[in-house]
Amino acid sequence: MRRVSPAARAALAALLLCLAMLALFWPGVAMFDTLNQYAQLRSGSYDDWHPPVMARLWALFHAAGWHGQAPMFLIQMLLCWIGLGLFAAALARQGARIAAIAVLLLGIWPPIAGWQVMVLKDAQMAGALLAATGLAAWWRLQDRPLPRWAVLLVGLLLLYATLVRINAVFATVPLAFGLLGAGTWRRPVRRGAMMLAAMVAVLAALPLVNHGLLRAGASEVGRALPTYDLAGIAHHAGPEAVPVLPAEVWRAAEAERCIRPILWDPLGDRCDFVAEGLAITAPGRKLTEAWLLTIARHPVAYAEHRLAHWNATMRWLVPWRYPLAAPQWDSEPNMLGIGSPSPRSEPFQQLAGMLAESPLGAPILWLTAALAVLALAWRHDGSRSRLAVTLALSAVLTELAFLVISVAADYRYHLWAMLATGLAAALVAGTPMPRRGRRIALAALLLIGATSFAARIALPPVGETYTDAAG
Repeated sequence: MRRVSPAARAALAALLLCLAMLALFWPGVAMFDTLNQYAQLRSGSYDDWHPPVMARLWALFHAAGWHGQAPMFLIQMLLCWIGLGLFAAALARQGARIAAIAVLLLGIWPPIAGWQVMVLKDAQMAGALLAATGLAAWWRLQDRPLPRWAVLLVGLLLLYATLVRINAVFATVPLAFGLLGAGTWRRPVRRGAMMLAAMVAVLAALPLVNHGLLRAGASEVGRALPTYDLAGIAHHAGPEAVPVLPAEVWRAAEAERCIRPILWDPLGDRCDFVAEGLAITAPGRKLTEAWLLTIARHPVAYAEHRLAHWNATMRWLVPWRYPLAAPQWDSEPNMLGIGSPSPRSEPFQQLAGMLAESPLGAPILWLTAALAVLALAWRHDGSRSRLAVTLALSAVLTELAFLVISVAADYRYHLWAMLATGLAAALVAGTPMPRRGRRIALAALLLIGATSFAARIALPPVGETYTDAAG
């Protein structure tokens, strides 16, 4: 009997794990955003608050008679495990069996897997990027160019991921350069300038695609970040520092505890007098002008505000059970015919929540690991090191972008960065690296982990739910 190759065994293991996750969580978990998107495709009226490309794709299944969230759940799970399976198989083919096993285990690491089963743009983005990475890795790890059909498929997956989240550009552009380009990261200044230009071009083109090609209406989503930053500056520099609204409005927002480091939502919900006031005093582009001018006048207060939010979203110096980390096992109550997985999935999600809230699940720890991989692999020229740099750079840029563009600290926003970090670490784990560099990386991880653990013990709790987060 012919012996089954290591690559085939890795692919088979990925298939079995995929089937297990599909069986455990079918038909997928629908959150509040999921229901909003589903309502849009049922009504045929789309806007850009949620990615219209995802809603348009979902509408094709709905029109064919496949209702509910199941088709999108199936897509993101298949993309996820195709990518992980190809990546693991490529490593196993080279004899890196432990690294291949680590890749497969990454796919069932509860904080990641628990959020990957949510039918959301974040899981769609992660699935598309995993499939693109796994497909490219099959050839890249052998220093072979991709066939034309693979280049086209990887490009389409990267394009979908870019359209499905506005901040995905920070992940997809470095991936495009590393997976579809020369594969080398020499001349970092030149490459950095080219990537920056590409990111600016993509961000400029996104509204044209969403509003023109995908025919989505314009929402007020673009006003969330300026509103949040102006409120944050008023909080740190005083109400008189942001004259776009009367000082008494900012004082009222302070009294109502509307300005919170974890998310902007109160400013447009229970404290909607802030958003409504800005709609009157700074309509349209005037809000952007006031935002940029206020940042220029109060850079320190702006930095304090952004760092406080970044700490919250990276879950570094935060109390235990910080909100918006634990995934749910059942769908939000609805009248749209959207169902829930079996209750047998609840223990898995409870474990996922415990690990996500711990220092082991903190995105800051994974960012530290990505930076370590970047530093260790940058000067090496092997195929595994080059791919590790590509993945680590994608993760690092994704996480650092939250310093300036984030308005909420949901754990799901870090899905791809954590997956990319795990894949990059698996690539460099079996390659020769300087002992001193490894020791420094380990020390950094221990420092971040220890300070995260100390904060979780010392800081007072703020609650666990969205209601707690929004005050």
